[in-house]
Amino acid sequence: MKSDFTCPALLRQTLDHALAYLEALPEAPVGATASLEELRARLGKPLSAGPVDPLVVVDQLVRDVAGGLTHSSGGRFFSWVIGGKLPAALAADWLTSIWDQNAGMFAVAPAAAVVEEVCGRWLLDLLRLPPTASFALVTGCQMAHVTCLAAARNAVLAAKGWDVEQRGLIGAPPIRILGGDQRHGTIERAVRLLGLGRDCLIDIATDANGQLRAGPLRAALASDPAAAQIVLLQAGDLNTGSFDPYDEVIPVAREFNAWVHVDGAFGLWAAASPEYCHFTDGVENADSWATDGHKWLNVPYDSGFAFVANREAHYRAMAHHAAYLDHSAEARDQVDWNPEYSRRGRGFATYAAIASLGRQGIAQMVAECCEHAYALVTGAGELPGVEVLHVPHINQGLLRFPDPSPGAAEEDHDRHTEAVTARIVASGEAHFACTTWRGRRCMRVSVCSWATDTQDIARAIAAIASAL
Repeated sequence: MKSDFTCPALLRQTLDHALAYLEALPEAPVGATASLEELRARLGKPLSAGPVDPLVVVDQLVRDVAGGLTHSSGGRFFSWVIGGKLPAALAADWLTSIWDQNAGMFAVAPAAAVVEEVCGRWLLDLLRLPPTASFALVTGCQMAHVTCLAAARNAVLAAKGWDVEQRGLIGAPPIRILGGDQRHGTIERAVRLLGLGRDCLIDIATDANGQLRAGPLRAALASDPAAAQIVLLQAGDLNTGSFDPYDEVIPVAREFNAWVHVDGAFGLWAAASPEYCHFTDGVENADSWATDGHKWLNVPYDSGFAFVANREAHYRAMAHHAAYLDHSAEARDQVDWNPEYSRRGRGFATYAAIASLGRQGIAQMVAECCEHAYALVTGAGELPGVEVLHVPHINQGLLRFPDPSPGAAEEDHDRHTEAVTARIVASGEAHFACTTWRGRRCMRVSVCSWATDTQDIARAIAAIASAL
């Protein structure tokens, strides 16, 4: 029997479930409430012997995951750096699944290819990067790092007379990757995936703000000037949101012919705001940049962007041609710029997000998140028992809850900070997570959702006061 592609009853049922979830979001507990054992018991049923009505399957799935979903799309989620989902991006993401395009090549999915072309042009413009740079829409900043560092590997070894795409890494000149000691762990994973190994990473001590300075960088580069070298910079430190001084350190990297890569997972979006773009001054002079769409652009998971100034190195690192493929001589084939072959048409949601907000809307979203972060951290800082470790200059801040017990040691303050944070999360009123900054445990504040408003900030501060 031929399938009914429209599935009207199933899709209407799914719409009802979706609307119920979204309508409950503003008042729902932010964190998950179901235990691991409960979720395994509900979801771990024996596999059925035969087909089951899709209506029954979807209804059961919705019931079984209840309490196991983190409501990170709402306005009171401040853990890690997780954005919400703009309405237009959500709608386009639904259509992406309906259209079900294999967005690897123009010949397979022409509209998906052209949408990505437009997204790349828009993104380079919004982020104030060189308009001639190449780009890739990937799953997230992790794969953006892989893409950019693959291009960097190609270029720095080519400068030493080594074709890494043809000859591989066995016998290749060594590569050194130098960056601040506050770098994100996705860099290490990218380096491992590219076959370079952890030993190539050289951490340089940063200043009190987590910034890499010219003097220590020059000394590190000069210790092995003949090596192929890559310098890692940050646009938005994971804990403090700090930016490296690009106009100071990029010229130093150029002295040693080093490739400069920027981890801008969320902070690169400061460039889209006239009020905050000064933090990214000079970042356009780097060689490659990585950022996320599912953070500050508020596109549904998964969405990341890689940009490379050296288009040839990017193409050599990624391109794949075969006789059975119908390559276009005029359009952009995404497979030549991405690590993925068969891939989701994630450009549709990015396109809808940018088109719905426009330049001014994106700038406003960035600025409002920064204002909310400042209000949350400074407001909480006025409470007794709260220590402010970092006041946000963009959207990231740090709070600590010292143990009031007489003679309490640093370990006691760490435990008390974790306990207070856990009580806030358990209340369901707000969601935060702990981190370690300069050897001390603290509660990280990250405001990255378009949905956050002043009422959400007030509720979060009240939840902190109650937990204390």
